[in-house]
Amino acid sequence: MATQRSLILVKPDGVNRRLIGRLITRIEDKSLKIVGLKMLRVTEELSRQHYAEHVTKPFYPLLEEFITSGPVVAIVVEGPDAITVMRTLMGSTNGRDSAPGTIRGDFGCSRQMNLMHGSDGPEAAEREIGIYFRDEELLEYSTSLDSWVCADDER
Repeated sequence: MATQRSLILVKPDGVNRRLIGRLITRIEDKSLKIVGLKMLRVTEELSRQHYAEHVTKPFYPLLEEFITSGPVVAIVVEGPDAITVMRTLMGSTNGRDSAPGTIRGDFGCSRQMNLMHGSDGPEAAEREIGIYFRDEELLEYSTSLDSWVCADDER
């Protein structure tokens, strides 16, 4: 098990529904460390960078329209297997199919308006973090709780 970083976006629906604090609380309750955080508006250019693999697909125009429709909160989380942990915490892409107890299962009922984006693998995480954050915007720090999050051989 390795410490990883993942990009998380609170999408425009999560921001407009005033869920930012509740979603961040869920991340912190899971003991993931927030090492980068900012609010921004995704431009069409930024959307094309982020969703590069989808730009030529028929659904892309609606995806771009949605992600550029309002502010997002970009977060970089860090922790053991952070990518898998976050994807499990978020739940299935479609909120209607997500289990209760997951973020989308508790707060969502849509496929597109699904509150959050999370990186789907280490390469995607590295690429996506680089789109939204400069190196100097990501902080390395330790807390007195670090030794209580997981055993040394799990870091």
